[in-house]
Amino acid sequence: MESSVGKGLDVLMALAHRTAEGHRRTSATDLARDLARDRSQLSRGLAAMREEDFVARNGSPQALTLHWRLYADTQELTAHRLRTDGQTALEGMVGETGESCYLGVLAGDATVTIAERVPPGSKQVGSWIGRPYPAYCSDCGQALLSDADDEEVAAVFARTDFVRHGPNTPTGLDDFLHRLAATRERGYSIVDEEAEPGLYSVAAPVRDFRGEVVAALQVVGPRVRLAPRTEELAATALRWADHLEAALRGT
Repeated sequence: MESSVGKGLDVLMALAHRTAEGHRRTSATDLARDLARDRSQLSRGLAAMREEDFVARNGSPQALTLHWRLYADTQELTAHRLRTDGQTALEGMVGETGESCYLGVLAGDATVTIAERVPPGSKQVGSWIGRPYPAYCSDCGQALLSDADDEEVAAVFARTDFVRHGPNTPTGLDDFLHRLAATRERGYSIVDEEAEPGLYSVAAPVRDFRGEVVAALQVVGPRVRLAPRTEELAATALRWADHLEAALRGT
């Protein structure tokens, strides 16, 4: 028999899913229909969730939303799992590719590495963890912005100077958006000598329980070695991104 805790989590996940899809007014009837549950029993469960600050009313007694405290707790848990389960993903990627792999997040108009793994014998000097790099030319900037619309991207770079870091650095917002369109279509990014000469990377976005991009897994190395393996590296990054997303969602 399914536990009451499991049923409660299913309700919260269903409510989060509807919110992510843009539903502004979700009722107990909506959730009962989505979950094929008895409405009266589900309503009693929702009442208990409101008392525990898991669920809140959204403008009217019939409209429900996740309580802001639950979002805060979930964001904290997501950050923790990104660092712990992210390490597992990176170890798997390094094992399969033999290349340096990183996990990055967006911070303003920059990206920041929060975890990394390098193969034995790597010549990397120092660590990239905690070091910001301009998102318009970083190894994972396009992947992290792949779900943002053009207006949101323009807002991110509203005060950014597109300084050249490599021979293929985007020259400005329009150039970046053109490359971002290709990233959206592929489902992963390719950064070819944009961050620095001779550097090549493939990155896959990682989404949280709301379906929002919160991080990106990337494979980085010399262009001469990685470019011929682009499809292989992309498949690996996407597979481990799926693995990490499942961990973030608790599935």
